[in-house]
Amino acid sequence: MSTDLKQEVETWLAAHWDSENGRAVGSSDYDQKSWLTKVVDAGYAVPSWPEKWYGRGVSPKEARIIEKAFQARGAKGWGRDRFHLGAISIFKLGSEALKTELLYELLTGPICCLLYSEPGAGSDLAGIRTRAVKDGDDFIINGQKVWTSNAVEAEYGMLLTRTDIEAPKHQGITFFIFPMKQDGVDVRPINQITGEDEFNEVFIEDARVPERFIIGTLNQGWKSFQTAIASERLIMGDGITSRLRGAAGKVPTLLALAHKHDKLKDPVMRQEIAQAIAYRQLNTLNMMRAKEEMMKNGASSLASLGKLAMSRIQHGEARLSAKILGPQILLTETEDARNANFDAAKAYMNSIGGGTDQIQKNIIAERVLGLPKSTDVSRNIPFKDIKSG
Repeated sequence: MSTDLKQEVETWLAAHWDSENGRAVGSSDYDQKSWLTKVVDAGYAVPSWPEKWYGRGVSPKEARIIEKAFQARGAKGWGRDRFHLGAISIFKLGSEALKTELLYELLTGPICCLLYSEPGAGSDLAGIRTRAVKDGDDFIINGQKVWTSNAVEAEYGMLLTRTDIEAPKHQGITFFIFPMKQDGVDVRPINQITGEDEFNEVFIEDARVPERFIIGTLNQGWKSFQTAIASERLIMGDGITSRLRGAAGKVPTLLALAHKHDKLKDPVMRQEIAQAIAYRQLNTLNMMRAKEEMMKNGASSLASLGKLAMSRIQHGEARLSAKILGPQILLTETEDARNANFDAAKAYMNSIGGGTDQIQKNIIAERVLGLPKSTDVSRNIPFKDIKSG
């Protein structure tokens, strides 16, 4: 079966993808929507999903065969059953009608951003104050979100809202797939230390979202959100972001840097680089455990282990880059120093995405190690009665 599947995918790619020019055969340029439509229609974008939902119903092992064939040719569109958070959340939690209406559209192009954190609700995300008020067949949304990646380009957002202020803070929350391109949505980029502006503030005033766009159940959005955030942590823990962007793995970059600056003669440096390799390998094995658990249960607290580990790995590798370069790291006109400083800044920002390192430690302590939960005096009182500064 594996050999037949590999041959089938390679034959399909040979007929449809021009590897030399990075576009569909017969096209003058790369058209993302057109190409993704071909991949989705062939069942290769989400191969582990049932045929009814544009997949092929294959095992994770067989799905990896498809992904590797795409990667070998530099073809796009693979792995959307693992890395497209909007589509994954709707597939797992959306109603049949919602999946029918939006799943194909999401798989064939639109970016879906994450509208979670607020200025007063970051680490304590259950404290969100963005309101969704029922109005006929719609909900009217008012509030503010922050640290939202790719909000400028996004056509949809996964929006966490407060729908019942009489309920305790972990209840009365509803999760929506939210149309971004409408009046009342104001996206303002945040300038970062790296020179990028991938994060944004999003101000929402009297915008609308149809009731049928609820992900999960009304007032039970916290549970739906946990499934979505588990997938995000799994992606971050797997270190997939850099691979999706086509960047080289960080450990080979460290080795190349050490070779270039003649540091591998130092036994301590060799040991530290070897340790970095070992940490990454250990994290890979842990992510395999998390993926298996998510396939069985829909979520996995083990993903927090991987996310925390990746954060620590990135910090350690940034420190090693600085150690290799020494005083040269201050000479920002050199490419090596620019890359090292950029990676260091990204490492510390990635300690926040998907939940801070401190949040991951709490999850690991409570859900993996079984330690007592921290005291939260506001957990069981109506949200409207919670004091805020």
